[in-house]
Amino acid sequence: MRITWIGHATALLELDGVRLLTDPILRKRIVHLRTVQPPPGREELGPIDAVLLSHAHRDHLDVLSLRRLGRGVPVLAAQGAVRSLRLRGFRGTVDSIAAGESRTVGPLSVEATPAVHGKPGSAVGFVVRGSTTVYFAGDTDLYPELSELADQLDVALLPIWGWGPTLGEGHLDPERAAEAVRLLRPRIVIPIHWGSLYPLGMSGRAFLREPPKTFVRLVHERAPSVEVRLLKPGAATTVEPP
Repeated sequence: MRITWIGHATALLELDGVRLLTDPILRKRIVHLRTVQPPPGREELGPIDAVLLSHAHRDHLDVLSLRRLGRGVPVLAAQGAVRSLRLRGFRGTVDSIAAGESRTVGPLSVEATPAVHGKPGSAVGFVVRGSTTVYFAGDTDLYPELSELADQLDVALLPIWGWGPTLGEGHLDPERAAEAVRLLRPRIVIPIHWGSLYPLGMSGRAFLREPPKTFVRLVHERAPSVEVRLLKPGAATTVEPP
């Protein structure tokens, strides 16, 4: 498996010949937010077999970014995001998925998982199973059933902050994300959702660089057997099968 963290909640997962893209943000500016690292162009990104869309908040669902991928790319979307997509012309390629349901994409199994973020049922995470197993959390807070998501989880992509100096409800900060690592017990954790989107005029603030330092320290304390791979926006890593 090869994982490229493009930025925020956008990651390219290349597994067993399938290329999945999570919560695509492929523009330099979304509403009042800017990206630290310019996102890849459509040709640079390459073919996409399916999009995994966790929920409808603007820093996760950007219609113009989806249009850059092409309307023919299948989208597995949380139920709360489907109506918004269909109103904007995404119809036949959008598949609504709820927590506990699963779909196949080529040889992969993709299961939607619960997420505590916004109204009940409006957000999901995803567990992708192939020769390796990866959990993409989207946006969520802690919940007890995290420990039951997957046996022998190879990689967890966990949010550890947001796009501004403070966090609202339904998010993981470094401490709560470290607790999520303890519950999930993955081989590898990759922190996402930090240091890659910022409001105009806040490019040098501490929230862009401090959360991963705290997260790494706390994971070493609470789940010392878990490897933390700290990527910069645009960087990639390879995960060997167990």
